[in-house]
Amino acid sequence: MMRTFLTALSLMISFSAFAATPWGPWQQVGRATLSWGPFEVYHSQLLTPDGQYHPGKWPQALVIDYLRSIDHQELTKATEEQWQALGLLTQAQKNGWLDAVQNTWPDVSNGSEIVFVATENGGQFYSQPANSVLSTPVGQPFSPAFRDAFLAIWLSPATQYPDLRSKLTGASASD
Repeated sequence: MMRTFLTALSLMISFSAFAATPWGPWQQVGRATLSWGPFEVYHSQLLTPDGQYHPGKWPQALVIDYLRSIDHQELTKATEEQWQALGLLTQAQKNGWLDAVQNTWPDVSNGSEIVFVATENGGQFYSQPANSVLSTPVGQPFSPAFRDAFLAIWLSPATQYPDLRSKLTGASASD
């Protein structure tokens, strides 16, 4: 009897946490896995209210489920490298974006999730620690310019990961 009650309570908490997220009811556009050599680093998915990707149409959510431990300094460094490759690093440095994300992002581990919800007004990061059902906002909302630069890492035609882009945007079969 107690086990049934605890299971029901756990499901209610999980459902309310899921329903409380802005992206909870959205549909998956696509999903992809980033691998580094033989190691899988994270699973990602792009969500929109209608399950279709339209560049520059908001809202969108980029969900990243980490498969290994990475500290926030390493995440920031990887973001810096991607912005450098996209020609966006000068803009990022001028606007203090690297400092902002380093102060916003948590260290992640296998099972952690970071979500970036992009809206007309910019974007907001959410974090869900491993073994948790709750996603909470982290840091302050970011500007539309940051939103565009951050999503460009995955969604720009000039991305360093065209296969991920193709899968995330639904242009090719997802993982």
